[in-house]
Amino acid sequence: MDQTNVLLFLENRTEALDNKIALGMKSNLGWNELTFKGLGILSRRLANFLIKNGVDKGDKLTILSESMPEWGAALFASVLSGAITIPLDIKLTLFELTSILNDCQPKVLLVSNAHFDTGLKLKETIPSIEKIIILDESGNRDYPSLYSIPDESATKWRHRALSKTAFIIYTSGTTGTPKGVEITFKNAMAQVDAVVQCFDIGINDKFLSILPMNHLFELTVGFLSFLSKGTSIYYSQSLKPSDLFNVIQEKQITFMIVVPAFLKLLKSSIEAEINKLSPLKKMIFNLNYKLAGFIPFYPIRKLMFLSIHKKFGGKFKGYISGGAPLDISVGKFFETVGIRVFEGYGLSEASPVVTVNTAKKCKLGSIGMPIPGVQVKVDEKTGELMVKGDNVMKGYYNRPELTAEVIDADGWLHTGDVAKIDKEGFVYITGRIKSMIVLSGGKKVFPEDLEAVFEKSPKFAEICVFGGKRSGGQKDGTEDIFVAILPTPDMVEKYPDAKELEDEIRKEIKTLSMKLSSYKRPSNIIIVRDPLPRTATRKVKRNEVKKVLLGV
Repeated sequence: MDQTNVLLFLENRTEALDNKIALGMKSNLGWNELTFKGLGILSRRLANFLIKNGVDKGDKLTILSESMPEWGAALFASVLSGAITIPLDIKLTLFELTSILNDCQPKVLLVSNAHFDTGLKLKETIPSIEKIIILDESGNRDYPSLYSIPDESATKWRHRALSKTAFIIYTSGTTGTPKGVEITFKNAMAQVDAVVQCFDIGINDKFLSILPMNHLFELTVGFLSFLSKGTSIYYSQSLKPSDLFNVIQEKQITFMIVVPAFLKLLKSSIEAEINKLSPLKKMIFNLNYKLAGFIPFYPIRKLMFLSIHKKFGGKFKGYISGGAPLDISVGKFFETVGIRVFEGYGLSEASPVVTVNTAKKCKLGSIGMPIPGVQVKVDEKTGELMVKGDNVMKGYYNRPELTAEVIDADGWLHTGDVAKIDKEGFVYITGRIKSMIVLSGGKKVFPEDLEAVFEKSPKFAEICVFGGKRSGGQKDGTEDIFVAILPTPDMVEKYPDAKELEDEIRKEIKTLSMKLSSYKRPSNIIIVRDPLPRTATRKVKRNEVKKVLLGV
């Protein structure tokens, strides 16, 4: 595919694929489906409306919506109109969204009915927002919707250079200086071209999307890469395993992109059903499971576990897993029963995929090999993994100093993750230099964001947020959010009773946490009595605090 047109493939692909399903959504009323032709019509109609309503090249357009077929039309319309697309996380609070939009100053807000009220509040707060457009069917006559705007598409589309920004993806947003990753057309196209080389995907494949579209992993891989090959993409309003299995069976799904926490939940769901079997059937399953470990052929493994594969519709090829480390036992379980799990690694700053396991080159426990066009190396002194290629971001939006901290003069992106590379070229993540906390669902939390909120309290003298690993249970090995609090002398004097002091501090943290998305709220609060260890420049030694308080 011509690289200069990969994001505007509507101009030739929609006619070629015509009535093939491009995007579909399961709802209580049945299936809402868009053909490639229909996707093209909606995208052009919206792009025409945007241009005629004053959207210029380089203007910012934000999307606040759950995943749905119309989301894709909004993305392509934004590209056709010349706008820079900024996908928003629907789980963020109004406080967090306001911080992000103040930073990027969008002209247009595209919003679903479900988040329309939030959209109105944002328009009242952010002066740059000139227009709100509703994405799905709407009975609201005061605001235009994708289905009520004029059906016109005669405008000339606005092509841009590969070096121009296509998306800004915000990875944090509560400090007053949000961090927006600028992804150029060249970055996105390099990612799409590499991913389609790694996986055998095509016009007969069907993809089930369960990750939010503001997640770059879903946007460039699960959406753009699969769609560019003519693959049909389906969404589900429910993420319950039973409901997802219904979609998988009905639509004969072949691929999914997931985070490890989902695979762990699915494994538990399958094991729960196995435990309900009769003693004889359970014994047969266990025997087959042991034998399958010695059989290298996946078609034979599928025959050995036919009942499981029937749940997956019979055509399922595998999962692409990323966002957090995959538990080897979970990967081994699915591989043993004949379902491939391709673990990969990436970060938003790399568009995002850097390495991935494939059908031809796979080693369980590793994060795979670099995707085509990407170089990796390990810093000899620090052990940090470094990345270079056309996938590396343009930089952080309006933050050149921060960009210079992570991309060196030679173009190498410093990931902040410690890694090793074996003789065959497989990469393994062994630790982390940076302070970022990775939760079980793959969500990234930056301690500095939380500290910026908590430090506003007059009751706290010092604060330190850090991640600590869980042990046991479904979330074994994943990280939780911890916060260490040193109360002010006034607080200690006012509440001499330790229990009363702790209750008051917990109440304060709970109140302040309302400004944060629920997943960012600390689950562990530790009250300390001595000042926190600091560097010569007065920065808290986060790792030392963690070591003292958790013993790790």
